[in-house]
Amino acid sequence: MTVNFEHVKKLRQQTGAGIMDCKEALSSSNNDFEKAIVWLRKKNLTQVAKKSQRHAAEGLVSSYIHGEGRIGVLVEVNSETDFVARNETFKDFVKYLRLHIAAMNPLFIREDEIPANTLEKEKKVFLEQAQQKTKKEEMVARISEGLYKKWLAEVCLLHQEFIRPDLEKKQTVLESLNELIAKLGENIVIRRFVRYELGETDPKQQLDFAKEVQETLKG
Repeated sequence: MTVNFEHVKKLRQQTGAGIMDCKEALSSSNNDFEKAIVWLRKKNLTQVAKKSQRHAAEGLVSSYIHGEGRIGVLVEVNSETDFVARNETFKDFVKYLRLHIAAMNPLFIREDEIPANTLEKEKKVFLEQAQQKTKKEEMVARISEGLYKKWLAEVCLLHQEFIRPDLEKKQTVLESLNELIAKLGENIVIRRFVRYELGETDPKQQLDFAKEVQETLKG
C-alpha cells in the first residue's frame, strides 16, 4: 500500500515516532490516521507515550482577564524542567490555552475527569436520540458515538478544536499538546484551570462572548 508522505509527516509531528515506524503504522492501518496512532501506542513506539510517564512539576501558572474584568482564567501547565518552562514555544502554548479556555468554557480537562454517573446519563440520552433517527443497530451505534464525541468536544478541553490563529491546520488541544511534547522533548501536562465569569450568562451571551474572544485572537 502506498503511504501518503504528508500523513507520515503529520504522524511523526504528533507522536514523535520515527519515520519508518510511522510508515509501517499507516500501512498497517490502511492509511487511517487515528488507527495508526493506536498502532504506535500498542507498539510503545511513540515518544509522546513514553514521555507521558515522566514526572512534570515545573512549568507556569498563567492568568488572563478579558472584557475589563468580565472573565478571568487561571491555568497551570507543567513541564519537567524550568528550562522548558522558559521556552517561548511553551509560553505561547500557555498563552493561547488560557485565551481558549476563556472563549470555550470547558468543564473538564480530559474525559476521565467526567463523573461516571454523568457519562452514563449522557450516553443513554445519545443512544435514545440515535434510536429515534434509525432502527438499524449499526447506524444507531455510529450516530450515538458521533453525538458522544460532539458532546466531549463541548465539555472537555483536550477534545476541543484549539482556537489559535497561528496554527497551519485545524487541530484539537490534545493534538497541539502532543506536537509540543514531541518538539520540546519533555512531558507537558495541563494540570488544572479555573474560569470565572462575572454574573450569570445565558447561552446566547456565551456564544457572543466566544465570538468576541475569537475576533480578538484573529486581530
